[in-house]
Amino acid sequence: MRARATAAAALLAVGLLAGCAREHGSTAGTPTSSATPSGYPEMQKKLAAAESALAQADKDAAQDH
Repeated sequence: MRARATAAAALLAVGLLAGCAREHGSTAGTPTSSATPSGYPEMQKKLAAAESALAQADKDAAQDH
């Protein structure tokens, strides 16, 4: 069950990254590595939501046993 939750979280993370890349284009145009991308706060929120979903899936899986 844990492997399934991990796989689901990985797919969610890949989907979020792909969605963000599509919305904001390639990172090749960023001026410097110290510059913050324009959609960075939104990406942080999506990442936090994905991490929360993973934690909940782990909690649910632990209760099943």
